[in-house]
Amino acid sequence: MPACKKKAKGKALIFSAPSGSGKSTIVHHILDTFTGMEFSVSATSRNPRGEEKDGVDYYFLSEEKFRELIDADGFVEHEEVYPGRFYGTLKSEIKRIWDAGHAVIFDVDVKGGINLKKYFGKNALSIFIQAPSIEVLRERLIKRGTDSEVDIEKRVAKAAEELTYAPKFDHILVNDDLQAAFAESESIVEEFLGR
Repeated sequence: MPACKKKAKGKALIFSAPSGSGKSTIVHHILDTFTGMEFSVSATSRNPRGEEKDGVDYYFLSEEKFRELIDADGFVEHEEVYPGRFYGTLKSEIKRIWDAGHAVIFDVDVKGGINLKKYFGKNALSIFIQAPSIEVLRERLIKRGTDSEVDIEKRVAKAAEELTYAPKFDHILVNDDLQAAFAESESIVEEFLGR
């Protein structure tokens, strides 16, 4: 298992993708492969899906509490992804991870990824993960079995828009073959941490 260099503190790895692209699978692989990294748990105003747990997968907040934290400047970035459905990165979460001497790894929506890259600048590496096509993305969302048909179509429509943001990221990784995507992501991360 490769170890992060002493330079890990203060570094950020940002993974963004349209829903269903395999982003979370790749992020978990990176966390299992490298030591000295810690996952930044995002906050959201949506309800948990499936087996998701508060404080592990997300900090699940009410819309009211989320808005209070926005007003209190409690986020590095936040986005109202759908009306009343917020996602964001808590400043307290980043401080906790860096105080432990770890690099922080993000699994965020596309606009959040762009905002995080602007915030952290050269101390961040941003990776955009995409499915080989919109049709493959739709099939993955259906197989996942966590969303209604209406929600799937919303996600697919949003994915088409999100793909236009890919060039704003440091790297674009097409997740056509999972093992190849794992290997490519490892190589990109190792190069960044070695700088």
